[in-house]
Amino acid sequence: MSQKNILFLCTGNSCRSQMAEAWTNHLHPEKYKAYSAGVMKTRVDPKAIKVMAQAGLDLSGQYSKLIDEIQDITFDYIITLCGHAQENCPFFPGPAKVIHQGFDDPPSLALKEPDEKSALQHYLRVRDEIRQFVQNLPSVLDH
Repeated sequence: MSQKNILFLCTGNSCRSQMAEAWTNHLHPEKYKAYSAGVMKTRVDPKAIKVMAQAGLDLSGQYSKLIDEIQDITFDYIITLCGHAQENCPFFPGPAKVIHQGFDDPPSLALKEPDEKSALQHYLRVRDEIRQFVQNLPSVLDH
């Protein structure tokens, strides 16, 4: 069985798409090869790095990528994780099936919190929601 290529697409490729890429490559290494990118370039969110490290996954070597940086890869699936990416998802030639699975934006939610601990709760919740989604990817994608 050959790996299927998945692109997780989000606005800045700083948090949700990075988490989804890491979870997919960790939980389904034989079945999928995951990549992530954004419609604009930012940086990997330090809080995302922190909560993923707590789950045993290292994002510290990751960087924010634009779609153009991975355009030579043929994707089987493109999964948008936010409304902005869904609306601005470029056309990819080839067999890619585009799926939308939205998740809350932890950085936006964290801005309203009074302290680091409260802010991290949003990152932890979304991290765990993305993990659950990724755990179920075979049943979602194979139907």
